[in-house]
Amino acid sequence: MSAGFRLLAHHPLPVRLLALFGGLVLYGFSAGLMIAAGLGNMPWDVLHQGISLHVPLTIGVVGIIVSVLLLLTWIPLRQRPGLGTISNALLVGVFIDLTLLVVDRPEALWGQILLMCAGIVLNGLATVLYIIPNFGPGPRDGLMTGLVRRTGASVTVVRSCIEIIVIASGWLLGGVFFVGSLLYAFGIGPITELFLRLAQRLLGPADPMASDET
Repeated sequence: MSAGFRLLAHHPLPVRLLALFGGLVLYGFSAGLMIAAGLGNMPWDVLHQGISLHVPLTIGVVGIIVSVLLLLTWIPLRQRPGLGTISNALLVGVFIDLTLLVVDRPEALWGQILLMCAGIVLNGLATVLYIIPNFGPGPRDGLMTGLVRRTGASVTVVRSCIEIIVIASGWLLGGVFFVGSLLYAFGIGPITELFLRLAQRLLGPADPMASDET
């Protein structure tokens, strides 16, 4: 694991837990903002929304169910979940639904664009907060890394294949794939890197003796 992703590995447990759960709350909130904007969802939320249109379940609940099913795929892939993995599976969907309860889609286009942009930026911050305590990958990232290890394919190929399948399936079911989805796909990497560099400046270099294990 990159040293940048172990920035809090040597910090007190309460600090690591605060970053973990703060990141998960913010992740659900940011995803909810993008869904509320109606201009395109994050890749997996395209699928979650598409499924929710055909069953009597909210997007968040569908996301939780999908997360649990993905964790079952970890068994043959010999992936080990951590506290962050389980927390991600159970909490992100809850905060997506809570966000959608209080945030309505703005009527004005500028308001929709504002929500979309805020969702993308906040998701980059949430990703860094969630990753740096080193409590284990989320269900979707674990599926990706497990497939990379078992197939020998590159991260880019595996992730691209997974997200193409997820987006196509969600879009066919009625999930919103639009400009926001594309902006997220191309923008989330640089935004996350920016917040990671900021975290490195604030927290100092990662402890070189910190373990990669959760």
